[in-house]
Amino acid sequence: MSGRIEARFAALRAEGRAGLITFLTAGDPDFSTSCALMAGLPAAGADVIEIGMPFTDPMADGPSIQAASVRALAAGARMTRTLALVRAVRARDAEVPIILMGYYNPIYAYGNERFLADAKAAGADGLIVVDLPPEEDAELCLPARAAGLDFIRLATPTTDDRRLPAVLANVSGFIYYVSVAGITGQKAAVAGRVAPEVARIKRHTRLPVAVGFGIREPAHAAEIARIADAAVVGSALVDLLAGHLDGAGRATPELIPAVHARVRALAEAVRDARA
Repeated sequence: MSGRIEARFAALRAEGRAGLITFLTAGDPDFSTSCALMAGLPAAGADVIEIGMPFTDPMADGPSIQAASVRALAAGARMTRTLALVRAVRARDAEVPIILMGYYNPIYAYGNERFLADAKAAGADGLIVVDLPPEEDAELCLPARAAGLDFIRLATPTTDDRRLPAVLANVSGFIYYVSVAGITGQKAAVAGRVAPEVARIKRHTRLPVAVGFGIREPAHAAEIARIADAAVVGSALVDLLAGHLDGAGRATPELIPAVHARVRALAEAVRDARA
């Protein structure tokens, strides 16, 4: 496939640097704040945007992203509004790759065919559905590819060489390497352990490899940017957002500037990592 994700990673290779991928949950803490946050990410330095689809049981996520889904759902988040958010971001930026990340249940409830058509029309470029294994590719992966959406899959520290070919089959865009065993936001990524795993994956595929889970500070992102094609930061941004809510859970005036400032710091560290 050829699209915004492939074009962005080609541009990063031409620049001789890794990319920064940011994650925030759609509708957290409310729709209008979420729209402003997401729409400002490219200018702050995000190379790719992951938008989390709120779900009541995000089993791969730690307390931070679980709480983000709870806040978003309490504020009225639903799939139609998540897709509206994608449209709003796409209206502001025609080039930034947008990936919808989450779980299969909300997609299934919305209707697979309808979801793929609406996500593509809204301006999404790819999907990460963490609870659909390769054995179920006919369920969503292959239809997504046919609809023009990259299907990105996770590889983990327990994905050995026997399992890796199945994980890599039918995927496009990039491979998302989960740097630690466990849920999001609980452990720090250690570059020394990640580097040989990234190299091992690259022996099996020509796709870029992004590394996520456990990357919180600019220095962590820079370490990963020296060994991978992109660093993914999620829980740290979600925690920062949560720290700028008032006692009633509403966004304070400092929330959006604080998150964008952190993204700028992360982006600068990633851009300078290989200098």
